Amino acid sequence: MPKKYPAVRLTTEERDLLEQFVAHGKKSARAINRARILLLLDEARSETDVTTILGVSRGTIYNVRNKYLHKEHDEHILDVLHEAPRSGRPIKIDTRVEVHVTMIACSDPPEGYGRWSLHMIADKLVQLAVIDTISYESVRRTLKKTN
Repeated sequence: MPKKYPAVRLTTEERDLLEQFVAHGKKSARAINRARILLLLDEARSETDVTTILGVSRGTIYNVRNKYLHKEHDEHILDVLHEAPRSGRPIKIDTRVEVHVTMIACSDPPEGYGRWSLHMIADKLVQLAVIDTISYESVRRTLKKTN
């Protein structure tokens, strides 16, 4: 016997906002799917129907429904569609570091050298206190991106 979850009941304003959100502009596919999930649940579609129509898992439907049902009264419906920041390792090489790598690589090499090596660029970045540590492989990838 399938579990009974609280029904999603959108107001006319919320429904209009979600339909407009899905139809216009550039958004992430995940946010659009979340809006479609809420719209389909509001039409009293079963979870099986929603998983078939949208190709999402039951867990996704459960999470979207819970987020909607537990939103604050003053919280906007479109805020429910956006996901929380994900955990993970923070970006180490940002645009500031990339700019320094490119500037060093394009500058004249130290005296006695014909060109900058990846190891020399990495050492120079640490010496200039642009970044605490960086591998020559990270320098290579950064330079490859700028070409």
